[in-house]
Amino acid sequence: MSTRARQKPAASELKQERAIRTRALILDAAARAFADKGYPATTILDVAELMGATKGAVYFHFANKNALAAAVTEEFYARLRADAQQVQEQGLAPATAIRELLTRTGAMFRDDQVIRAGARLQIERSLIDADLPVPFVGYTETVTGLLRAAGAEGALPAGSDPEVLGRVLVSAFFGAQHMSWVMNDRADMAERVEEILATVLPGGAAA
Repeated sequence: MSTRARQKPAASELKQERAIRTRALILDAAARAFADKGYPATTILDVAELMGATKGAVYFHFANKNALAAAVTEEFYARLRADAQQVQEQGLAPATAIRELLTRTGAMFRDDQVIRAGARLQIERSLIDADLPVPFVGYTETVTGLLRAAGAEGALPAGSDPEVLGRVLVSAFFGAQHMSWVMNDRADMAERVEEILATVLPGGAAA
């Protein structure tokens, strides 16, 4: 083994790694706070206490609560994009990929605190003084693209317009997750996704 290979990481590298880990812990704590309490009721102190740190540690990475909310929202969309990419990389038939995507996304809304927080922050976006991504655009484009491919294979109901069907499907899904959250803390998300697929795509992706 060479001398270079045996060398320990430089102090600057270790500091950077710690900063990355700390930032991730802050985002996780902020997501839990936003998901449970909402943006108006959450404070920087709440976030600090959840991660067992001081407010100064939070402020070192984020200037204020608005910046925290923006970062959690960006992570929300990053996770949705990453999940969609994983589904597309499986090489499934388009109709099957739609089912897989909605099923996986439903599970994320049920189990992933960042996703739960991101959904709530989108509802409260008018209260957040930060530029947030426009909601639903990327997800709708992904679903619509899969629907076009499914239509080309004859896997959609006759006369279906993929553009319209994409908007309806995404609207139904995000509306259902909101109702599931309010009524059952999203415990029934799997059942709600099955209902949407069976109703909006009968004989297609729900087969």
